[in-house]
Amino acid sequence: MKIIESPREGMQNLHFTIPTVKKLSYIQQILKVGFDTVEVGSIVSPKLIPQMADTMEILKQIDFSGIRSNRMVLVVNKKGAELISEVKEITHISYPHSISPTFLKKNLNATTEQSLETVSEIANLCQKTGKQLVIYISMAFGNPYGDPWSTEILAESISVLKKIGVRVIPLSNVAIEIDDDLIRKIFSTLIPEFPSTEFGLHLHTTNKNWKENVIAAYEKGCRRFDSVMNGFGGCPMTGKEMLGNLKTENLVAFAGEYRLSVNLDRNALTKTLELVSPTFMEPVSFSNHSSNIQ
Repeated sequence: MKIIESPREGMQNLHFTIPTVKKLSYIQQILKVGFDTVEVGSIVSPKLIPQMADTMEILKQIDFSGIRSNRMVLVVNKKGAELISEVKEITHISYPHSISPTFLKKNLNATTEQSLETVSEIANLCQKTGKQLVIYISMAFGNPYGDPWSTEILAESISVLKKIGVRVIPLSNVAIEIDDDLIRKIFSTLIPEFPSTEFGLHLHTTNKNWKENVIAAYEKGCRRFDSVMNGFGGCPMTGKEMLGNLKTENLVAFAGEYRLSVNLDRNALTKTLELVSPTFMEPVSFSNHSSNIQ
């Protein structure tokens, strides 16, 4: 089973910005655990998501020596992909496509056609630079905006992505709770239809029914799961109430219970978990607090 850990996802919707030095220390520690992939940052508008504005600075400072995890960065356009394609230490480039026109407008200010054109451009860059392209499909399990949704629409979108050359496609619910029956239906339909595609589950959840959902995906052949330490994060551009993410701690526990190989450094994982609270703690601004000091 592959665990894709995303500190980027955990940090992007905070109402404050984690200082770069603290963020760097946290990501450096996560890279020691041995997750299949670590999504270390994103190239997005600093005005819209200032929490990730220091991604390039962090990439320049990370010590990648001895790291066995793949390293991934999310981009939202060709310009961002060009920037990351020049960073040799990054192995994967991800992009948030969707079958929902409304989500694409809110998240990327793009139409479906424009988003697919961007996917094609990034795919060409990845082919030239030897990086792996990962295309997320947001709203893959339903649509809260009233856009048309069905498994047939989802399958048609995947066919288009496959023709472009996409081979890794995690599916995400983003802003709506989903149940295990729907997860079984989707993966039991798609995996046999697209046997050469690596599907994943990027589960947004309150973590109440996380285990049933993970079991459902695993039973139907999904072996790639995204998660975030402590379940932090969510997509800040949905225009909907955000859900958190699948907790990495829960996913690791699931792997242990079912004796699934994830090949993690348990000491490094423990140290990472110890850093979660201090890293995600909002810095105190004394200028905003009255003082009793005389």
